[in-house]
Amino acid sequence: MPPTQLATPNPLVNRRATERQPLNLQARLTWKDQPGTTRFATVVTRNVSHFGVYVECQSAVSIPLYRLVQFQLERDGRESDALPESLRQGRVLSAVYRVSPVTSSGRKQCLALRLMVDPRPHLAVVDRARATA
Repeated sequence: MPPTQLATPNPLVNRRATERQPLNLQARLTWKDQPGTTRFATVVTRNVSHFGVYVECQSAVSIPLYRLVQFQLERDGRESDALPESLRQGRVLSAVYRVSPVTSSGRKQCLALRLMVDPRPHLAVVDRARATA
């Protein structure tokens, strides 16, 4: 009998519920810092999905992990056909779940945001699509 092998996660398997779409749109983040002062930052989206957004900051910001922020696309950017429905409505409460710092090679600071939206309506569509595939 062969020895039991432990299953190792395959890093090449895509475990995302929805695909990311590359999209370059102007947006704004709003949040409160530790003392409660409202802060703003101008960002540019790099990719979006139904549940997340990856943004590049125009200037370095001090936002800690897991901070809740309001994400809002500029008005003229909300018309894109590639845009998920959750981002067309205006402000979306989001949580910062990854911060990529500025690099010496010139890459700007980037943030990964998890959109705090109800996943059930979209997951039902994904499940139906998988069932017919």
